[in-house]
Amino acid sequence: MTEIIPSPNIWDTPDVYEVENLGVDRAHVIEAAMRSVADWAGRDVLDIGCGTGFHLPIFASTARSVLGVEPHPPLALLARQRISGMPPCSVREDGAASIGVPDDSFDVAHARWSYFFGPGSEPGLTELERVMRPGGTAFVIDNDATRSTFGSWFRRSLPHYDARAVERFWARHGWQRERLDIRWDFDSREDFEAVVGIEFSADDADLILAEHPDAVGVDYAVNLWWRRY
Repeated sequence: MTEIIPSPNIWDTPDVYEVENLGVDRAHVIEAAMRSVADWAGRDVLDIGCGTGFHLPIFASTARSVLGVEPHPPLALLARQRISGMPPCSVREDGAASIGVPDDSFDVAHARWSYFFGPGSEPGLTELERVMRPGGTAFVIDNDATRSTFGSWFRRSLPHYDARAVERFWARHGWQRERLDIRWDFDSREDFEAVVGIEFSADDADLILAEHPDAVGVDYAVNLWWRRY
């Protein structure tokens, strides 16, 4: 059985993580870039590591069907509650490396903030090979730690993180990249402080907040990785 790696930010504080989801990319730059590569309208969509299901309604608004997979039972329950009454949507308590569906089930796959570190993701990528239909497209969204204000915080908090090694990993596995500039913006300083507090250690969070005493948001760079099957 593949080990499930905990995600303390959302596992421990799903309410604050909901605030973060609402504040990330309010201009929908990521979704627009995805659609320019492969639109999901009328297609079957897989959301890997869907958490509380935040993105499921976005896909369900135009997709033929949407399946969210989430290995952590409390989050899967919240995701099911979110999509209640949306017939195209369902949620399974599965990990990325073992999804209980037949081969060739999906046209579009989406994994956001699920594959930060590249190496170690191989079992999930092997499973993608199985469940994606020929001609389908998979997307992975992660931090671009080489730039942006948020990227500088990420690098400082994880000094051993090797962004170039992660880039080489995805390129080696046949993925293409689009660099995107988005925003991380919140409605209040209180929300900003709460979200910084779940994303960074207490010491790093204190330093970030001291360096940005009046901020309620910052610039944020991401990598949109994609691969055609």
